[in-house]
Amino acid sequence: MSRIGKLPVSLPAGVEVKVSDDNLVTVKGPKGELQEQISKRLKIEIKDGVLHVITDGNDKEAREAHGLYRSLINNMVTGVTTGFEKRLQLGGVGYKAEKKGNVLALQLGYSHPVDMEDPEGIQTEVAGNEVIVRGIDKALVGNYAANIRAKRPVEPYKGKGFRYAGENVLRKEGKAGAKKK
Repeated sequence: MSRIGKLPVSLPAGVEVKVSDDNLVTVKGPKGELQEQISKRLKIEIKDGVLHVITDGNDKEAREAHGLYRSLINNMVTGVTTGFEKRLQLGGVGYKAEKKGNVLALQLGYSHPVDMEDPEGIQTEVAGNEVIVRGIDKALVGNYAANIRAKRPVEPYKGKGFRYAGENVLRKEGKAGAKKK
């Protein structure tokens, strides 16, 4: 049995979980609604505001699915109650980000501006040199933040580009052979 899979998922007040006959889990909360199709080898049991994921086997595939889907359901419950956010910091002279409607307009040192339209269910916000990506689906938030970062990842010599808040980037020295006279 999976150590993560056997942990209970507590359901806060205002969160409603429904499981259809074909194992489609729907979680509704104050921030929205999420759905996930889970494995047929699992059963969902809800008692007294606590959700348990129960597996029908003990082979490798069942153990993997047990922990995975318990984590996905827990992330869905967290998403519809508090939501998720990723913070990206932009560093570099002349690099800037601004919000135009639902489009994130980036100036990243290229000859052209980079415009990224927010996907459905994701909101971005620009605060100074920081871009904040918010949403209820953890996978969508992380994926969109990674797509933004991929437009200009932080480089190790001057530290220019996007980095996640709290990310430690190892800095490198410049050329060692160049001597000044």
